[in-house]
Amino acid sequence: MTKKNAFYAQSGGVTAVINSSACGVIETCRKHSDKIGNVYAGKNGIIGALTEQLIDTSKESDEDIAALKKTPSGGFGSCRFKLKSLEENKREYERLIEIFKAHNIGYFFYNGGGDSADTCYKVSQLSEKMGFPVQAIHVPKTVDNDLPITDNCPGFGSVAKYIAVSTLEASYDVRSMAATSTKIFVIEVMGRHAGWIAAAGALVEDYGIPVITLFPEIEFDQKKFTDAVDAKVQEFGYCTIVVSEGAHYPDGTFLAEQGTRDSFGHAQLGGAAPVVANMIKDAHGHKFHWAVADYLQRAARHLSPESDVEQAYALGKAAVEKALEGKNSIMPTIVRESSYPYKWSIGEAPLSEVANVEKMMPMDFISEDGFGITAKCKEYLYPLIKGESYPDYDDNGMPKYVTMKGILIEKKLEEFEI
Repeated sequence: MTKKNAFYAQSGGVTAVINSSACGVIETCRKHSDKIGNVYAGKNGIIGALTEQLIDTSKESDEDIAALKKTPSGGFGSCRFKLKSLEENKREYERLIEIFKAHNIGYFFYNGGGDSADTCYKVSQLSEKMGFPVQAIHVPKTVDNDLPITDNCPGFGSVAKYIAVSTLEASYDVRSMAATSTKIFVIEVMGRHAGWIAAAGALVEDYGIPVITLFPEIEFDQKKFTDAVDAKVQEFGYCTIVVSEGAHYPDGTFLAEQGTRDSFGHAQLGGAAPVVANMIKDAHGHKFHWAVADYLQRAARHLSPESDVEQAYALGKAAVEKALEGKNSIMPTIVRESSYPYKWSIGEAPLSEVANVEKMMPMDFISEDGFGITAKCKEYLYPLIKGESYPDYDDNGMPKYVTMKGILIEKKLEEFEI
């Protein structure tokens, strides 16, 4: 029987360690060259498959593939492109299967969040019906940490450490100047529906910082919020606010909503920090500074904790191993064995239970007043940010990151418009 080729693609917003998963997938495929042929990567994610822009990873050296483990963001390009439902646009799914068939692809490794898990699940179902079975394995990735079943998601540990450290450092700055200058510092973090990243910022309270945190899980009460901030200023002379981009009013309107939507249909967010900063100034007159962590938080490979890098790699490796075991339509997961000492192992979950399911912060992770985190939450978070996995640095003091050659294979099918 002719061995099948593999297809790997990165999806959605990239992270500091998604390339570590890519490294895990490709290196493991190379170790099993007797069972898996070439590994093709989608140029700019799944649209690379639809448009038949397939990167030949065999043209990348072993050294460059290994260097992916220490390089942030998407080495092969990613995209925000959600395939519609089978009923709405069956043609896109049929095109994927046609591409897989034309290039003898029997393994599909899709590295992303909830939307890509859904795509992976549908491909596994449709390929069987179309007479060209493809083993579809989802490799989890999301800074939002909102995928179900897995204890945590690769990418989250890195952004959590970056936000915790950055919030602490900026708070020290404000504390130094608060007597005569800025008394309020607001940092806006990612997290559309889940407040995991904001919770990481709240860890600074253990280091003497007066902090108020706004979670998507808690409906925003403006007066309660501004009064709580003012009380911190009166007691400590300053206050730090960590606001999730998904903080919203009781009617569901986001504080940061711009009135536009991305290609996944999600409201375009950005601007919660100045909104709440001005609320505080209007209510109590306190001088403020604000910052939006934006891409800085999710690309911060220089501060990645060791466990995030290793888990990302392990999940990519496990995806290939499980495919070779004959598994299909599953996602390898992280299973927490213990928090102190931190021990974890690899499990798995059926995609039918992962696709389009979001994991919010448990309410017992959020303090009673809605503005902080509990001891239980800290027990969950701290192990995920412990340890360092620094990149190598060149003689100029800059990190050694790798860029893929990205050589495309020859097309076999007609052009396809998306």
